[in-house]
Amino acid sequence: MTVLAVATLAGCSGKPVPAGTTTTPHDVTLSKEQQQSIHVATVEPSTYRTTVTTTGVVDFDHNRATDIVAPFSGAVTHVRVTLGQHVAKGQALADVASPDFAAAAGAYRKAVLAAKAADAVAANDRDLYAHQAISQRENASAQADAASADADRASALQALLALHMDPQAIAAVRAGKPAADGEGVIRAPIAGTVVAKSIAPGQTLAAGTSPCFTIADTSRMWVMAEVFGDDITRVQKGDSATIDTGDGDKPVAGTVTNVGAVVDPATRSVNARVRVDNPDGLLKKQMYVTANIQSKQTYSGLLIPVTAVLRDDENLPFVYVVEHDGSYARHAITLGARIGNRYVISKGLHAGEKVVVDGSIFLNFMQSQ
Repeated sequence: MTVLAVATLAGCSGKPVPAGTTTTPHDVTLSKEQQQSIHVATVEPSTYRTTVTTTGVVDFDHNRATDIVAPFSGAVTHVRVTLGQHVAKGQALADVASPDFAAAAGAYRKAVLAAKAADAVAANDRDLYAHQAISQRENASAQADAASADADRASALQALLALHMDPQAIAAVRAGKPAADGEGVIRAPIAGTVVAKSIAPGQTLAAGTSPCFTIADTSRMWVMAEVFGDDITRVQKGDSATIDTGDGDKPVAGTVTNVGAVVDPATRSVNARVRVDNPDGLLKKQMYVTANIQSKQTYSGLLIPVTAVLRDDENLPFVYVVEHDGSYARHAITLGARIGNRYVISKGLHAGEKVVVDGSIFLNFMQSQ
């Protein structure tokens, strides 16, 4: 066994040694038998895609979820749905004894009758004017009254539609029948799952302010992933991602649809929004997950196996490089991103150099003797 004597290390002041230089004044030389346990790889340029691994929080897709507030005031008489129930668009969620609803129905009934009367007068006056029985002014006045009444009827109808009255009830009011004992119905504006219910029978609601339900289409969710530091520049809209719940389930595929433009002052991170299909309901709101975001952009650089990298007493990375005389020299390096089981080397190595990928610990031991 050939072992070189230990030389006093240069730079005892603790200052970092510039990347790419030998950090010790001597190299390690091994016998042929010892070299059998050393494996090397040639450093060559490679193309790669970066992968950013970070934590995230599951949220509803805000384009497919809505909070429902009371469309009218009154007391809740009946809640028709339960939490977790799937509802169709337009389905009744709750009944409310509402004076607003009764007043709107009455206003519409009056507007229908007024418009019907005004239209009849206008039609009659048109006929009379055609036979020169009345003046043009009288006919024009009747037509204007009819148009105004029709506009009032349309406005009253829109007020009922805003209160979510169903078409059958509107037809009944138009026919002169009372509007379902003055009860209004809160309806689902979208199809989805009832994920929040804030009302109960007997509760009094205030129009436009009282929260009632939240409905969300949970077949698609968002994951808000936190991206820090240099990783912010590596994540872009359109990047693919996999979401791991940590429960042993199969990772879920997703796509980055937005990268925030503002850094959170509390965490110094940017939110990357990942859209994920969730047909089986695996992802739940507020669930913590791990997001692995792979860049769609390719990069070029020098990559070496993770096993090649050691760290010195100051935790600075270094590798062993095969010199022209067959000895092994210790080189300081600067690590870039980790790509699977490889590191990107931004400084300290050149293409064509041979790096020890298996046996570095043995070389380090020999050098310290």
